[in-house]
Amino acid sequence: MLKRNALKLIAACAIPASVTVLLGACSKAKPEFRGVDITGADYARDLPLTDHNGQARHLQDFRGKVVVVFFGFTQCPDVCPTSMQELAEVKQQLGADGERLQGIFVTVDPERDTPEMLKAYMANFDPSFLALSGSPAEIAAVAKDFKIYYKKVDGKTPTSYTMDHSAGSYVYDPQGRLRVYHRYGSGTQALAADVRALLHEAG
Repeated sequence: MLKRNALKLIAACAIPASVTVLLGACSKAKPEFRGVDITGADYARDLPLTDHNGQARHLQDFRGKVVVVFFGFTQCPDVCPTSMQELAEVKQQLGADGERLQGIFVTVDPERDTPEMLKAYMANFDPSFLALSGSPAEIAAVAKDFKIYYKKVDGKTPTSYTMDHSAGSYVYDPQGRLRVYHRYGSGTQALAADVRALLHEAG
């Protein structure tokens, strides 16, 4: 009789334990992103460039943070400043979690975008954001790895040229994995939602 009761007790306890396991598995479910889910992508794995302070950088430097990467140039009239301003607004919307967001701007115009100019440009949006540059060959290699298109378009004078380039942002989780792509014009709410999802996933 005692043995039978003990077996019933074990069986009763096993059910809640299994439910707990299932709930634990559900809590780690993959986020539903507002941007394009590119989890598992085999490109855009690193940023071997130099920041506007002269420090060599790699994506692994920002482990523990959600990283948003945008390619552009400082004399861009609309797309670039709009994208960077939206990223700054996302950081503000995150409140205390804003410290866990790292904005990265990669110039496609190293000829004009000096370190001093890049530093001043980032200060217009958020002083914690970093601008990366390198030699034309280094930038070309990184852009190719990120599937970024850019092309110099001649102006009326040798220095008044502009740059055609892809407009979109790559979002990495705190483990340094590429997870989401946001097209230009997606807006701050969508980007903020995805950053929050990645921070929550990381715990």
